[in-house]
Amino acid sequence: MYASGQIVFSFSLHWFSNNFINRVMDTTAGPSLYPLHHSKTIHLVRHAQGVHNVEGEKNHDAYLSDDLFDANLTPLGWKQVENLQKHVKAIGLSGKIELVVVSPLLRTMQTAVGVFGGEAHTDGTNEPPLMIENVGHSDHPAVSSLNCPPFVAVELCREQMGLHPCDKRRTVTEYRHLFPGIDFSLVETDEDTWYTPEREKKEEVTARGLKFLEWLCTRKEKEIAVVTHSSFLFNTLSAFGNDCHPNIKTELSAHFANCELRSMVIVDKGMVGSNNSTSNYPGKIPHGPDLPSDATD
Repeated sequence: MYASGQIVFSFSLHWFSNNFINRVMDTTAGPSLYPLHHSKTIHLVRHAQGVHNVEGEKNHDAYLSDDLFDANLTPLGWKQVENLQKHVKAIGLSGKIELVVVSPLLRTMQTAVGVFGGEAHTDGTNEPPLMIENVGHSDHPAVSSLNCPPFVAVELCREQMGLHPCDKRRTVTEYRHLFPGIDFSLVETDEDTWYTPEREKKEEVTARGLKFLEWLCTRKEKEIAVVTHSSFLFNTLSAFGNDCHPNIKTELSAHFANCELRSMVIVDKGMVGSNNSTSNYPGKIPHGPDLPSDATD
């Protein structure tokens, strides 16, 4: 009986080992491993409800209206911002973010400073506010730049461009007045030269999104918030997950709700960035020959 049981155990172990190896070798089914210093955590946020969202739900043709130029947040949108701000503080995320990247449009910048900015700005500080008061007919107080990460505006993460005036930006000169604490140095022209009468193709949005992710990989920061737009997020993220479980693919490509946050890991497979590890340890210190384990006993 003992011998028989031993044979069954050995066979089961052999089957388990081969099955496990086959699963690991199948990269579409098993886990993936990457060095930590070649990855970043990104917190993706779609802007809160804008006036264009409300009008567009009533009539899609409203997106063609010049009245919705560079659409601002609605009162409900500001409430969504307040709720997300409470969430990121409650989970300790606000203290981890090293950089906030934001699309240079009114609704995204309002969302970004409202969620990740400081408390209400006071005149007693020498630091400029992230946002002055009453931006976008909001009756919202000025937002402080104290005790919060740096904010930088990047055009690569703008919404699908063209045709819809709500997706056309103001001049950088105007924005610098409204958002003194945001860095606009990466926006190359004062006027909006990206906006065209024709709507940008979805394939072009995807290509722009992939270029944006490559840019993120070159940043030294390891934990980054990105405040952007629905179509940009959908078309960019839909390019990923083909080598994963179908449920993960579905999760990646699902449309974002207004003011929704999803946290993801971005892996720099192509070594675009050059960050060194802050946790790896070289070992063999002090230096000396490696000895067999029995020699060290």
